[in-house]
Amino acid sequence: MKIIIIGAGEVGFNIAQKLSEEAQDVILIDKDPEKIKRIADELDVQTLLGSGTSPKILRESGIKDADLLIAATDSDEVNIIACLLAQNMNQLMHKVARIRNEEYLEHREIFHPEVLGIDHIINPQSAMVETILGLMEVPGAVEVIDFANGKVKLIGFSVTPESPLAGQRLRSLARGESKILVGAIVREDKVIVPGGEDTIEPDDIVYVVTSEEQVDYTLAKFNLHVEALRRVVIVGAGQTGRALARILDSKKIHTKIIEKDASVCESLAEELDKVIVIHGDGTDKALLQEEAISETDFLVVLTGDEEDNILISLLAKGLGAKRTITRVSKLGYIPILTAIGIDTVVSTRLSAVKAILQYIRKGKIISVTPIKGEHAEAIEAEALETSDIVGSPLSKVKFPKGAILGGIVRDDEVIIPKGDTVVRPGDRLVIFALKGAVPKLEKLLTVKLEYF
Repeated sequence: MKIIIIGAGEVGFNIAQKLSEEAQDVILIDKDPEKIKRIADELDVQTLLGSGTSPKILRESGIKDADLLIAATDSDEVNIIACLLAQNMNQLMHKVARIRNEEYLEHREIFHPEVLGIDHIINPQSAMVETILGLMEVPGAVEVIDFANGKVKLIGFSVTPESPLAGQRLRSLARGESKILVGAIVREDKVIVPGGEDTIEPDDIVYVVTSEEQVDYTLAKFNLHVEALRRVVIVGAGQTGRALARILDSKKIHTKIIEKDASVCESLAEELDKVIVIHGDGTDKALLQEEAISETDFLVVLTGDEEDNILISLLAKGLGAKRTITRVSKLGYIPILTAIGIDTVVSTRLSAVKAILQYIRKGKIISVTPIKGEHAEAIEAEALETSDIVGSPLSKVKFPKGAILGGIVRDDEVIIPKGDTVVRPGDRLVIFALKGAVPKLEKLLTVKLEYF
């Protein structure tokens, strides 16, 4: 697959890195010489110095033969123009644009391929708000991912040394269990797609698949005691913070939002009904104490300064906040944050990477979610009638090593698969795969050659 990426920021860099590791034909365009030099030094991809809105540069990139264009700069206007030009230069290629402006998003009809030449738009802020709300629904989790419109949930949680799960072998845990499945284990920054002989150890992060109806059962099974969510504090009233505050304004949750820009506070106070708006600096320890941070169920830190976000979260944890959700832009920070006491990290850039991946994967892919710094993926796909995964008991399907089928949605039924389970055409599949297993998994999900 030949893929052109416009924009060598964090999103463009991480997408290019992932694709280069999979031996895709990638060309990255940016007008910043330093960013281009970084890409050339660190990644095995082609680079082109220039503007993604230049017809000359797009021709030099080989756009006429490209399969996919990803416009991922920080400018909505640049992304839109790049896709519009690409539409006129190659009408067969797929075009994805990163769009952040809320005013544009209110008029999604203009992004139709016949109008602006864009096949899909991605809005990382919206995805991040959904992620935060999912975590609030299951406060004991470090990660909650919805599949099949919420019918299947992937819940990640930490195993404490005192947990009854510590030291248990999966085979004994799963005996007679038909409602949940352990799909992945993260241990010391390494992702394991487990088998029956693997053992859960203290400090593991365990990802389990369960149905929406079985969430309470699953939490009880894994000894997670969840209290009702009562108090939330948001720090930072940027685009994401405001969007989250608007949603919580309609819920029966006592919510406060702290913002240091007085004019933004005035605007928010007029807009919101129940949410309390506080003018102040989230790094101020006295302010956090005054706002009873120790009684807060969730502190969500969403300012535009990631160092401040980390500091505020650590300060709040020290003052007794139960859970923190911290916005971090630099993906390189993410692996070390858990070790220093940060509960959960969200990232607009990681949300963008997640949204883009589904347009790259082969087969009928519905969504792709990176797990733990992109060492593995949780993939939602539709089973095609002509693929090798359909029609045989799973015990006879040659699943690639490092991949496991975690759940099946058939009509309104959620099935936790076993060896004798048979996948049918049209089933929604939730699959875990290590990075190295993805190419073989794609072959399993795509159309057989003999079908032609």
